[in-house]
Amino acid sequence: MTTPLRPAEMAALHAAAFADSRPWSEAEIADLLSQPTVQAASTPYGFALLQIIAPDAELLTIAVAPDHQGKGYGRTLLHQAMATARALAATSLFLEVDAENTRACALYAAAGFTRSGLRRGYYAHADGHRSDALMLRVALGPKPPA
Repeated sequence: MTTPLRPAEMAALHAAAFADSRPWSEAEIADLLSQPTVQAASTPYGFALLQIIAPDAELLTIAVAPDHQGKGYGRTLLHQAMATARALAATSLFLEVDAENTRACALYAAAGFTRSGLRRGYYAHADGHRSDALMLRVALGPKPPA
């Protein structure tokens, strides 16, 4: 997609963005990126990982550095991920998001995602409490003409 970051940079961004939960390691990210079905989008301030097995695509994560959140980077990454999924023949995109992550929930709602399921107590937080995972999905529509 754009501006490739190295797995170590992605892991550092993920740890900063998700300080309240277990971050993904450099090795985990490198393993994902080695899979032919995984695509990445990045900016200097964030990244998205997407797995595409058409007709479905899964947004694995979007991480934006805390001091750059709320500035449109997450929206840009989401739109890049959606465009990539569409270009690679996916007709729908799904994801899981922490129900307590109100900023991310608002981003996904604005992009047309709707709730398709719920996993109660899915996310474990550093303070010991657990929160629900919302399962969201959006139809991507046909690939635009070249």
